[in-house]
This record gives sequence, C-alpha cells and structure tokens, in this order.
Amino acid sequence: MIKAAFAMASIVLFGGADALAQNRIAARAPTVEEETDFVWRTLRDIRFFEERRYQIGLPEDRLIDALKEKARANALSDADYAALSALMKSKIYQPADYQKGLQNVIARLPLVNQMLDLIEREDRRWRFKTFDVYPVTLTLYGPGGSYDPERGAIQIFTTAEGGFKNYTDPANTLIHEITHIGVQESIIEAYDVPHGLKERIVDTFVSLYFGAELPDYRIQAMGDARIDALLTSRADLANLGAIVERFMSDNR
Repeated sequence: MIKAAFAMASIVLFGGADALAQNRIAARAPTVEEETDFVWRTLRDIRFFEERRYQIGLPEDRLIDALKEKARANALSDADYAALSALMKSKIYQPADYQKGLQNVIARLPLVNQMLDLIEREDRRWRFKTFDVYPVTLTLYGPGGSYDPERGAIQIFTTAEGGFKNYTDPANTLIHEITHIGVQESIIEAYDVPHGLKERIVDTFVSLYFGAELPDYRIQAMGDARIDALLTSRADLANLGAIVERFMSDNR
C-alpha cells in the first residue's frame, strides 16, 4: 500500500531571530498523496467513527459512497486504493482549497506557541511529552483533528472557505491535539484509559489550563463524567497520573 511521507516542507515561521527560535509549529497544506492517504485511513476507520457518532468529512463522489460500504464490510482492497488515488488526482484535490484555512491557522500560531510554553513550564508529577517542532498538515476530510504521538504530527480539518470543525478558532483544535500527544504515553497508555475517557481528560486539561485564552473551548459529552469531581483546578493536573490511576482502579 502506498504511504506518503510526512514532508517537512513550507515551514511557517514568524519574523525575526527570536521568533525563529520560539516557533514550534510547522503548518502547511497536504500533498495530493497525503490527502489521499488520509481519506483512505478515514474510510478504513469508518465503523469506529460511526459507532462513536463522529461527523466525518469525505469527498462527495459515487466512488466514495461505494468505498464507504466496502469499508463497513471490511472489504477494501489495494484496487480500491488505486481507484481512490486516481479520483483524488483527477477530480477532487485542489491546492487552492487549503489556502484560507492555512492563513487562519498561521494567524493563531503565536497563541499556540505561548500555550505550549506554559504547559512545559508547569511543575507536575508525570511526564507531558513534547516535541521541538509539531508538523501540522491541513485536511478537508476526517473527524476534525488527529495526531501521531510518535512524531508529534497533527492533522487539522479545514474547509475551502477557511472554516474549522466545531470552532471558529483553530487554536482550540491545535492545543487539543498537542495535549493528546502530551498525555498519550504517560497517562492514556500507562493506565489503559478507554477512548471516551481519554477525550474527557484531554478536554478537561485544556479547559483548566486555557479557559481564559480559549473561551469557546468545550468539553465533549464523552467518557465517565465521575472523573470531573477529581479534576477541578490546574493544581489537580499536577497529580493527573495518580488521579487517573486511582480512578481506573476503582472503576474497572
């Protein structure tokens, strides 16, 4: 199966030597091969998304409708990938469709960098994993945002009009995905946290840290709400590992 490399092209930096050292986000539009791969992964995971009632974006075409049905039956093949690739190159992918979204992401990167710096400066009794640079690629498809905890890579949904899913401000989604990456190993994997609770922990973390900077940020109606009583302030987050460990032990 074709796998597109995550090229570190078109890195977005802000003017001046100080800004060059401080920026941690490399944002760009995808190549057609990368976008094809992302649509393919979304199709392969369609049952996961639908079972959890995610609203996913996919290209509008009769071939896509057929591939969705095959994905639900776990019947996708290499020939289907080839057909998807041909469709994306001949009819779907347009580089101009990403430019307004990219401009809106770039405008919010100074705030995202400030929030990331704040997370790193805080004392805590567990490890929040960070990267020197987070490669961010836009996409017109998928559930809204996704992340690769091994590389610190993030994909963020946009529209050709420069909009974003769930929020007007893309900083909400970017810091959400950065937080997912930060807690994946030391919290989620360490204590075998299920998907819904993972989302609730990440949302609570972002809300407690950045409620002032991100006033529109919302906690999704996912996971076990009983953990909310244990995470009510930023001070609680210093003990997040111990709190989650105890919660998982008490509620298995």
